[in-house]
Amino acid sequence: MLKIGKKDGNQAGDQTMNVLEVVRGIAQIVAELGYDGAHRADGSKVEIGLNREDGHVVNDSRVMDGFNVRFNAGQLIVSYQAEIKLSDIYKQDLEAEVEQTIQDVVDFIKREYRGQYGKSLSLTPADKVHARAENTSRVRYFVTAHRAYDIGGIKVDPVRGGSKGSLEETFRAFMRADDADNS
Repeated sequence: MLKIGKKDGNQAGDQTMNVLEVVRGIAQIVAELGYDGAHRADGSKVEIGLNREDGHVVNDSRVMDGFNVRFNAGQLIVSYQAEIKLSDIYKQDLEAEVEQTIQDVVDFIKREYRGQYGKSLSLTPADKVHARAENTSRVRYFVTAHRAYDIGGIKVDPVRGGSKGSLEETFRAFMRADDADNS
Protein backbone atom coordinates (compact mmCIF):
# COMPACT_ATOMS: atom_id res chain seq x y z
CA MET A 1 0.00 0.00 0.00
CA LEU A 2 2.99 2.30 -0.12
CA LYS A 3 3.71 4.05 -3.35
CA ILE A 4 7.44 4.30 -3.85
CA GLY A 5 8.66 6.64 -6.51
CA LYS A 6 9.64 10.20 -7.19
CA LYS A 7 8.27 12.81 -4.86
CA ASP A 8 7.71 16.18 -6.54
CA GLY A 9 10.06 14.99 -9.30
CA ASN A 10 13.17 15.64 -7.21
CA GLN A 11 14.14 12.64 -5.15
CA ALA A 12 13.82 8.98 -6.05
CA GLY A 13 12.89 6.48 -3.37
CA ASP A 14 10.72 8.69 -1.12
CA GLN A 15 7.83 6.80 0.38
CA THR A 16 4.39 8.39 0.27
CA MET A 17 1.12 6.69 0.96
CA ASN A 18 -1.28 6.43 -1.94
CA VAL A 19 -4.42 8.21 -0.72
CA LEU A 20 -6.87 6.09 -2.67
CA GLU A 21 -5.36 2.83 -1.45
CA VAL A 22 -5.42 4.00 2.19
CA VAL A 23 -9.06 5.10 1.93
CA ARG A 24 -10.06 1.84 0.25
CA GLY A 25 -8.14 -0.18 2.83
CA ILE A 26 -9.81 1.51 5.80
CA ALA A 27 -13.23 1.30 4.16
CA GLN A 28 -12.72 -2.42 3.45
CA ILE A 29 -11.76 -3.11 7.06
CA VAL A 30 -14.77 -1.25 8.43
CA ALA A 31 -17.14 -2.88 5.94
CA GLU A 32 -15.91 -6.43 6.61
CA LEU A 33 -15.37 -6.29 10.37
CA GLY A 34 -17.19 -3.24 11.73
CA TYR A 35 -20.72 -4.56 12.06
CA ASP A 36 -22.33 -6.19 15.10
CA GLY A 37 -21.71 -9.93 15.21
CA ALA A 38 -18.80 -9.91 12.75
CA HIS A 39 -16.49 -12.94 12.67
CA ARG A 40 -13.06 -13.42 11.15
CA ALA A 41 -12.32 -16.00 8.45
CA ASP A 42 -11.16 -18.46 11.15
CA GLY A 43 -14.51 -18.10 12.97
CA SER A 44 -13.30 -15.99 15.90
CA LYS A 45 -15.42 -13.06 17.05
CA VAL A 46 -14.22 -9.55 16.21
CA GLU A 47 -13.43 -7.43 19.29
CA ILE A 48 -13.51 -3.69 18.54
CA GLY A 49 -14.00 -2.25 22.03
CA LEU A 50 -17.66 -1.26 21.84
CA ASN A 51 -20.13 -1.75 24.70
CA ARG A 52 -22.33 -4.05 22.60
CA GLU A 53 -19.65 -6.74 22.77
CA ASP A 54 -20.14 -7.22 26.53
CA GLY A 55 -22.64 -9.64 27.98
CA HIS A 56 -24.68 -12.51 26.63
CA VAL A 57 -26.47 -12.05 23.31
CA VAL A 58 -29.77 -13.64 24.42
CA ASN A 59 -29.94 -13.15 28.19
CA ASP A 60 -28.72 -9.54 28.49
CA SER A 61 -30.51 -6.53 27.10
CA ARG A 62 -28.82 -5.38 23.94
CA VAL A 63 -26.70 -2.29 24.08
CA MET A 64 -27.10 -0.09 21.07
CA ASP A 65 -23.82 1.50 20.02
CA GLY A 66 -21.80 1.69 16.85
CA PHE A 67 -19.29 3.67 14.87
CA ASN A 68 -18.78 5.13 11.42
CA VAL A 69 -15.80 6.52 9.53
CA ARG A 70 -15.62 9.17 6.86
CA PHE A 71 -12.83 11.00 5.12
CA ASN A 72 -12.15 14.69 4.58
CA ALA A 73 -9.00 16.11 2.94
CA GLY A 74 -6.38 13.85 4.48
CA GLN A 75 -8.33 13.22 7.67
CA LEU A 76 -10.20 10.24 9.02
CA ILE A 77 -13.25 11.24 11.05
CA VAL A 78 -14.49 8.59 13.46
CA SER A 79 -18.10 8.96 14.65
CA TYR A 80 -19.58 7.07 17.58
CA GLN A 81 -23.21 6.78 18.66
CA ALA A 82 -24.74 5.01 21.62
CA GLU A 83 -27.96 4.74 23.57
CA ILE A 84 -27.35 5.03 27.32
CA LYS A 85 -29.35 5.42 30.51
CA LEU A 86 -29.58 8.64 32.46
CA SER A 87 -27.87 6.99 35.42
CA ASP A 88 -24.82 6.26 33.23
CA ILE A 89 -24.40 9.96 32.48
CA TYR A 90 -24.09 10.84 36.17
CA LYS A 91 -22.21 7.69 37.17
CA GLN A 92 -18.95 8.40 35.33
CA ASP A 93 -17.14 10.91 33.18
CA LEU A 94 -19.11 10.40 29.97
CA GLU A 95 -16.78 12.38 27.73
CA ALA A 96 -13.73 10.40 28.87
CA GLU A 97 -15.56 7.12 28.28
CA VAL A 98 -16.66 8.18 24.79
CA GLU A 99 -13.13 9.36 24.00
CA GLN A 100 -11.73 5.99 25.11
CA THR A 101 -14.28 4.14 22.96
CA ILE A 102 -13.33 6.20 19.89
CA GLN A 103 -9.66 5.50 20.63
CA ASP A 104 -10.46 1.76 20.84
CA VAL A 105 -12.05 1.96 17.38
CA VAL A 106 -8.98 3.77 16.00
CA ASP A 107 -6.67 1.17 17.57
CA PHE A 108 -8.79 -1.58 15.98
CA ILE A 109 -8.52 0.07 12.54
CA LYS A 110 -4.73 0.46 12.91
CA ARG A 111 -4.31 -3.16 14.05
CA GLU A 112 -6.42 -4.56 11.21
CA TYR A 113 -4.74 -2.33 8.62
CA ARG A 114 -1.32 -3.61 9.68
CA GLY A 115 -2.59 -7.20 9.66
CA GLN A 116 -4.17 -7.02 6.20
CA TYR A 117 -1.73 -4.78 4.36
CA GLY A 118 1.53 -5.22 6.27
CA LYS A 119 2.03 -1.45 6.63
CA SER A 120 1.44 0.72 9.65
CA LEU A 121 -1.23 3.39 9.58
CA SER A 122 -0.45 6.63 11.39
CA LEU A 123 -3.50 8.39 12.81
CA THR A 124 -2.86 11.42 15.01
CA PRO A 125 -5.70 13.35 16.67
CA ALA A 126 -6.41 16.62 14.86
CA ASP A 127 -8.83 18.01 17.44
CA LYS A 128 -10.71 17.13 20.61
CA VAL A 129 -13.70 14.83 20.91
CA HIS A 130 -16.99 16.54 20.15
CA ALA A 131 -19.70 14.76 22.16
CA ARG A 132 -23.40 15.46 22.54
CA ALA A 133 -26.07 13.75 24.65
CA GLU A 134 -29.75 14.16 23.79
CA ASN A 135 -32.67 12.72 25.71
CA THR A 136 -35.05 10.36 23.95
CA SER A 137 -37.12 9.75 27.07
CA ARG A 138 -36.85 10.45 30.78
CA VAL A 139 -34.59 7.45 31.21
CA ARG A 140 -32.66 7.06 27.92
CA TYR A 141 -30.20 9.33 26.18
CA PHE A 142 -28.63 9.15 22.75
CA VAL A 143 -24.95 10.08 22.64
CA THR A 144 -23.21 11.10 19.42
CA ALA A 145 -19.54 11.98 19.19
CA HIS A 146 -16.85 12.40 16.59
CA ARG A 147 -13.13 13.07 16.38
CA ALA A 148 -10.89 13.87 13.42
CA TYR A 149 -7.51 12.19 12.91
CA ASP A 150 -4.79 13.24 10.48
CA ILE A 151 -3.67 10.33 8.30
CA GLY A 152 0.12 10.33 8.36
CA GLY A 153 2.22 9.73 5.29
CA ILE A 154 -0.23 10.93 2.67
CA LYS A 155 -0.08 14.16 0.75
CA VAL A 156 -3.32 15.83 -0.27
CA ASP A 157 -4.03 19.15 -1.91
CA PRO A 158 -5.27 21.76 0.55
CA VAL A 159 -8.95 22.51 0.56
CA ARG A 160 -9.57 25.72 -1.30
CA GLY A 161 -11.98 28.39 -0.15
CA GLY A 162 -15.48 28.86 -1.47
CA SER A 163 -16.35 30.45 -4.75
CA LYS A 164 -15.65 34.15 -5.14
CA GLY A 165 -19.00 35.29 -6.51
CA SER A 166 -22.50 34.40 -5.52
CA LEU A 167 -24.48 31.81 -7.42
CA GLU A 168 -27.12 34.35 -8.34
CA GLU A 169 -24.58 36.68 -9.98
CA THR A 170 -23.04 33.82 -11.93
CA PHE A 171 -26.45 32.66 -13.15
CA ARG A 172 -27.45 36.18 -14.26
CA ALA A 173 -24.16 36.55 -16.19
CA PHE A 174 -24.81 33.22 -17.86
CA MET A 175 -28.33 34.27 -18.86
CA ARG A 176 -27.06 37.60 -20.25
CA ALA A 177 -24.47 35.76 -22.31
CA ASP A 178 -27.13 33.36 -23.58
CA ASP A 179 -29.43 36.28 -24.50
CA ALA A 180 -26.59 37.99 -26.38
CA ASP A 181 -25.91 34.82 -28.36
CA ASN A 182 -29.56 34.38 -29.36
CA SER A 183 -30.14 37.96 -30.56
